[in-house]
Amino acid sequence: MDFHAKNIDQTAAELKTDLSMGLSEGEARERLKQNGPNRLKKAPEKTILCLFLEQLKDWLIYVLFAAVLITVYLGALVDAAIISGVILINAFLGVYQQRKAAHAVEALQKISSPKSYVKRGGKRNEIDSGQLVAGDVVVLETGRMVGADLRLVESVNLRIEEAALTGESQPSEKDAASVITETNAPLGDRKNLAFMGTTVTAGRGTGIVTATGMETEIGKIAGIIQNEPEEKTPLAQRLDQLGKILGFVAVAVCVFLFVLSWFQGRDVAEMFLISVSLAVASIPEGLAAIVAVVLSVGVTAMSKNNAIIKKLPAVETLGSVNIICTDKTGTLTQNKMTVEKFWTSEGLFQSGNGVDPGETARLLVKGMILASDATLEKGESTGDPTEIALLKLGDDLNINRAQLARETVRLEEIPFDSARKMMSVLIRHGNELSVFAKGAPGKILEKSTMILKEGTPVPLNGMLKNEIRKVAEEMSDEALRTLALAYRQVATVPSRIAMEQDLILVGIAGMIDPPREEAKPAIEKARNAGITTLMITGDHAHTAFAIGKDLGIAVSEREVVTGRELDETGEDQLRASIGNYRIFARVSPEHKVKIIRALKAGGNIVSMTGDGVNDAPSLNAADIGVVMGITGTDVAKSAADMILTDDNFSTIVKAVEHGRNIYRNIRKAVIFLLSCNFGEVISMVAALLIGWPAPLLATQLLWINLITDSLPAIALGMDPGDPEVMNERPRSSRESFFSHGGTLQVVLGGLLIGAITVFGYWYGFYELGFSPMDQDIPDEVLKNARTLAFLILVFAQLFYSLALRHRRKSVFTIGIFSNPYLIGALVLGVVLQLLLLFVPFLQDAFQLHFPDAGGWLTACGLGLVPLVFSEVHKLFKRILW
Repeated sequence: MDFHAKNIDQTAAELKTDLSMGLSEGEARERLKQNGPNRLKKAPEKTILCLFLEQLKDWLIYVLFAAVLITVYLGALVDAAIISGVILINAFLGVYQQRKAAHAVEALQKISSPKSYVKRGGKRNEIDSGQLVAGDVVVLETGRMVGADLRLVESVNLRIEEAALTGESQPSEKDAASVITETNAPLGDRKNLAFMGTTVTAGRGTGIVTATGMETEIGKIAGIIQNEPEEKTPLAQRLDQLGKILGFVAVAVCVFLFVLSWFQGRDVAEMFLISVSLAVASIPEGLAAIVAVVLSVGVTAMSKNNAIIKKLPAVETLGSVNIICTDKTGTLTQNKMTVEKFWTSEGLFQSGNGVDPGETARLLVKGMILASDATLEKGESTGDPTEIALLKLGDDLNINRAQLARETVRLEEIPFDSARKMMSVLIRHGNELSVFAKGAPGKILEKSTMILKEGTPVPLNGMLKNEIRKVAEEMSDEALRTLALAYRQVATVPSRIAMEQDLILVGIAGMIDPPREEAKPAIEKARNAGITTLMITGDHAHTAFAIGKDLGIAVSEREVVTGRELDETGEDQLRASIGNYRIFARVSPEHKVKIIRALKAGGNIVSMTGDGVNDAPSLNAADIGVVMGITGTDVAKSAADMILTDDNFSTIVKAVEHGRNIYRNIRKAVIFLLSCNFGEVISMVAALLIGWPAPLLATQLLWINLITDSLPAIALGMDPGDPEVMNERPRSSRESFFSHGGTLQVVLGGLLIGAITVFGYWYGFYELGFSPMDQDIPDEVLKNARTLAFLILVFAQLFYSLALRHRRKSVFTIGIFSNPYLIGALVLGVVLQLLLLFVPFLQDAFQLHFPDAGGWLTACGLGLVPLVFSEVHKLFKRILW
């Protein structure tokens, strides 16, 4: 309901409450029973079984299940067990990571339940905010968290920090007496309301609870999050697509070979087994587990660098990001007001430059401190951020605030009022009485007749007033919040009206929520990587543009659009024009989701970075939602895919770099595995087309796929990151694993591996005086030929993995030993292969024959051919292009 458009009496009548007495305890219990506790509903937590089953919903996994059934049918139970193990490893890694991330989030969310002061039956009680009901009369004090949505009925100098909800860096000044006639007024403009989850920074007030739980503004946002459909990441989509292709290829190869064998007049039962074996050869059984391992290793590395990934595929999605949408307050800025500049008649001074600004400036700061209710001790602060900034400035100017507090007494105060836009205090310092008034420069100028110049008050003429107004305007143009101070000495305690008359202007302070130091270089690094940074904030357009311009996000005010303008823009029009904007100001949570969807409709991979409740729906709607772990709200953390535990914007750019390298490594593993499998298929099909016996057995093919191939593939997935990766444009969301020459690599690599394997197979017959076309070939001759084919295939694949570490750079440029995991995988692969030949029962199980010296030389020499060919090919590419 639009309680901001109703007056106090209308609100009390509608909610059936007594402003002086509050609800009775009985009525409060009845309403609590009827509407439930004042808490946000959490989405039901998935069981371990549900999480486990979700990991199996993948086409690649379906293909592996088919391979299990095939190997069981073939009687290869060991192989079936190995493939099943791959499936289970993949599922367990996914479940483990999701549960680990969930526990990390829960640890971040362990905060105490807030309390609220409430009037019930004429008595003031402190209760758990979860017990609040609509109609309760709640008392607000400085430092208290607002426990529910309220229609204010009383406000005295009341200011509430609403950055988490509205995105505004400044506390909102509240006015209970006002009535907002605009029906769709932004939350930040509803001055007569207070919202659940916000904090009182100054003053006091009273309000009627208008909404609790999921009916509050925070609750509505939580509802949007829970209803947002979950989308697959780009990596999951590509793996799903690859699984479908591999499944189709496996069936097609199997059918083709079986039909071919039928026409060749071969034994039907034997050829069925060979066809099935070839289908198994075309499936990279280790791929699912390899991807899971690579992602898990990447996630572990990122957690050590202040980033918690909630779901494994999300880390790769970061590498695809081409747009980062970020909140301003607390994300790009420090969410801490700082005095940037201050002006006195003696000149304009930059804060913190070490220059002594003189006694007039010291009086300016002393007066601001004396007219402040904020506290700042040992880094801990309370009160209005603007006043805290002035206390910090006092410390920078070596003003002893503790001594000043001991020597002075506040006798009278006229609190801040949004209509007057100023406050005044009467201070006794020894035997002297002084009035200090601070507020908007325009209001202070109206009350001033003199200006302090070189320690002496001089008349404030029209020319000086114009000069001061110009100074204030120039500060405002730089998005500085301006605050002026004036004073006068009095002989006796004046009346309230007289306190603010004939003042002497001292100066003006300009404050801003400064950008994080690391934000600008991070934005520049992202730009060089082809990533556009957009600012989406609830703050005013002028302030947002000033920060955005300083950070290099925008260069012209034409690149700024407001929420109100978005309301007037249709969805199709927004999709067409959204590329023209860099800053979105004065927006609501619904606007943020609208922006994210318009960007995604244009084929962009979008990351949303934020920390507030107001960011949560857009965090959920984005391809990758990133939340600040320290300042981030619980609702935002629940919606995000990644949590930055150091609240450092630059960490998101580092994560993008990490994600790009992870995708590169996964792509290397995919290209490697498919090249190897294609080589196996080529060698099998070529031999059978010629009319030769099958060169490899099903057990030998599974050994290669699950052991020999998988070890280098995992090691390629752990390749060191390429520092040049951030000099490239982001990948298109539609880009496949086979772009940028990937298909050519698979085809050429597979053809070459297949060709040398077929040649080695023929040579195994030839060196013993036989031909593969001969009838009645002795078993030992066939074993010798298959052994050579087996060894050549294994060595070729192991050595070829070195060539796939970079598309253009030579393995010698990268450094042969720069990836110790790969060297270890190659050594282990060779050792395992030798074990099959040197251990008798393994030699029998795989039907192998121990080669002679010529056989070993042939296997090693031909095994190096694909690596050498690839290195020569890359050399020509570097020379020609």
